[in-house]
Amino acid sequence: MRNITLMFLILGFITAPGFIYAQGCVGGGGSDEGVQIIGYIQPQFEYKFQEDEDGNADNIYSFTFKRARLGVMGNIPYDVSYYLLLEANPFKGSANLLDAFFSYTRLAPYATFSIGKFKTPFSLERNTSCAGLHTIERSEVVSNMVLDRDMGIMALGQYKDLVKYRLGWMHGTGLGEWDNNTSKDLVARVIVTPIEMVSIGGSYQSGKQPPANEESEEDDVRTRYAGELEVKYGDFLLQGEYIGGYIESSGGIVAHPPDCTHDTTWYTTIPAGKSKSSGYWGQIMYMTPWNLQPIVKYEFYDRDTDTDNNETGIITFGFNYFINDWSRVQVNYLYKAEYGEGTEYSNDEILVQFQAMFQ
Repeated sequence: MRNITLMFLILGFITAPGFIYAQGCVGGGGSDEGVQIIGYIQPQFEYKFQEDEDGNADNIYSFTFKRARLGVMGNIPYDVSYYLLLEANPFKGSANLLDAFFSYTRLAPYATFSIGKFKTPFSLERNTSCAGLHTIERSEVVSNMVLDRDMGIMALGQYKDLVKYRLGWMHGTGLGEWDNNTSKDLVARVIVTPIEMVSIGGSYQSGKQPPANEESEEDDVRTRYAGELEVKYGDFLLQGEYIGGYIESSGGIVAHPPDCTHDTTWYTTIPAGKSKSSGYWGQIMYMTPWNLQPIVKYEFYDRDTDTDNNETGIITFGFNYFINDWSRVQVNYLYKAEYGEGTEYSNDEILVQFQAMFQ
């Protein structure tokens, strides 16, 4: 039983807020035993409620893979570590390079320097390992407003257990995209733990991107900010986060690269001027003596705070069952609500995911 609880703690706090000296999806920053193989698979069953054009039920269900990842990590004497992780999901075509970075660790734990491709150091939920998420899906506000992975350089470290930080200088283009201008994004995240059971943090990102309107001579400016809270009390865990931001744009259609939520490139229409978005999520869970962890989560996302009928709310009911230290089953029911007159429709989901890790 103690092993199960330990696994829960490890998965729950990989990179959030208990920082590690690397920023890989599985966790870890190198092995003292040479090259270490890491990875996990997440086969999944999905049942989606939907309607046809006449309003009749037209539900679909299928088996799929949420993620299938394989990589290596290790240390090179002295003071150097490396991390490489591939996405090998058979439903996404050829293998995709997710993480690949070099780290210099001589000054750890106060400062470790990494360069390469890794998770953007912004947001509590985005920086929770994919293998350690407490719900199957990340929140809508995180999926839509926070870049998944990016290329750049980062300094990260901590002072005792009181303050932990990450500071990055990155492309700002996201997963699988080349740099598209000479400007870089400044990204930062800081976590303060004033007492053992409470952690409070904040994130910030700002930078310029090529104009959505090709006829404009001015770059678009994108700014994001976030605040987070985590409370641990016995076997209870409470987490929450607010994310806001704006884009100053000439207006147009913007293409976004694939990420953990979107399998292919996706697009949004950006109005001219300053458009604001915001949202939040909160979740509470309890680890029972039977390796079963019930969880309830609420999230809200407003795509454009200056206009109506852009809001989405989702309540997730579910549980996590830990089979052993490296395997678990997650079951989630997502109740989705669209706010505004005439916007509600059938789109709830039932998700069941199985996970096996190895490292």
